[in-house]
Amino acid sequence: MSLFWFRDSEYLRGARTVALDTSAAAYSLASSPLRAVEATDDYLQSRQSLREENARLRQENLVLKGRTQRLAAVLAENTRYKALLNSTAMLEGDVMVAEVIATAADPARHILVLDKGESQGVREGQPLLGADGLMGQIVQLGESTSRALLVTDAIHAVPVQVLRNGVRGIAEGTGDIDRLIVRHVATTTDIVVGDTLVTSGLGGRFPPGYPVAEVTAITAEPGAAFLTVTSRPMAQLDRGRHVMLVVDKPTIAASADR
Repeated sequence: MSLFWFRDSEYLRGARTVALDTSAAAYSLASSPLRAVEATDDYLQSRQSLREENARLRQENLVLKGRTQRLAAVLAENTRYKALLNSTAMLEGDVMVAEVIATAADPARHILVLDKGESQGVREGQPLLGADGLMGQIVQLGESTSRALLVTDAIHAVPVQVLRNGVRGIAEGTGDIDRLIVRHVATTTDIVVGDTLVTSGLGGRFPPGYPVAEVTAITAEPGAAFLTVTSRPMAQLDRGRHVMLVVDKPTIAASADR
């Protein structure tokens, strides 16, 4: 009975409260190291998880960047290919699209290797066209590949005329990828910087009216009877993977360049 009296007595309520608070404080103090260890472990685990997640996200970001760069390259190539196909409206006949698979090992020569050859109907002397202008012609055939000489090669020449007035000349390659020269132009000739040179069609090798170059400079030595006309090719000779071959006309003599 005395035990129940001590438990229920109003006189001892304060003492019981103090004892309860004291024991709770003692328990809290005793368990604090364990809680600290648990909190530290949770913190370390969270930090490690964050590090792993961060590393994973960096890898994914790197992969996505690589894919984005590849996509940008594909889109740019598709744009160039579309422009190439759209340019066929300038031609009266059919064309064959070929892919550039290599360039000449000799830096002094401007030669492309294409993935089309004799078995696909490619012929020697066939004009090579880009989206913006004449690029060159086929000079060597294989069964499934061919080699094309660009208009800027030092041994290449193409009959041209000024689009504005029909003045004729011969645009010769210089070995410089962005420069052609028209020599022996009379000083009285009506030609100015900015004029567009197009194929004249003389000789039957190249389709008439296809853009070749834009005049960039006109020079003459004092007392000379002729001008030297410098021009820049309209076609982007050093870029793009696809070209066109004109297939509507038979070839004429293979070496009618000069």
